Amino acid sequence: MTTSAVQDVSGRLFLAVGRLSRSLRQAGVPGPGHGAISALATLVNYGQLRLGDLAAKEGVAAATMSRIVASLVEAGYVSRESDPIDRRAWLAKATEEGERLVSGVRSTRVRELGTRLDRLTPEHQAALAAALPALEALIADEDR
Repeated sequence: MTTSAVQDVSGRLFLAVGRLSRSLRQAGVPGPGHGAISALATLVNYGQLRLGDLAAKEGVAAATMSRIVASLVEAGYVSRESDPIDRRAWLAKATEEGERLVSGVRSTRVRELGTRLDRLTPEHQAALAAALPALEALIADEDR
């Protein structure tokens, strides 16, 4: 593939994934915003994390993550405790309520995505299924 073609695919994929993600978020249940849901989902996936580690995984500044976690604590979705190894640091962990919220949001968004996939032609459905390994490879390093 030429450099020009790769750039075209990159640009189209970036826009399509971003727009699809935004559209599915808007179809979701009311509640915490995308940044808070993303942080909460990371805590559900990884378990208890230091705020700095959570901020790094989410790609935001520590101060931003501190505000996000404070709002999640206030809403009862996250518990926060002092790190026993480093008392200056905090550990955040999703509560059962937080886990239920993430599960519900995922269920709603997955159902909505399924509805949209059902509207595609069989050829487009097959093309998306065939592209999944490549898309998963793009984010494989981020999941570690």
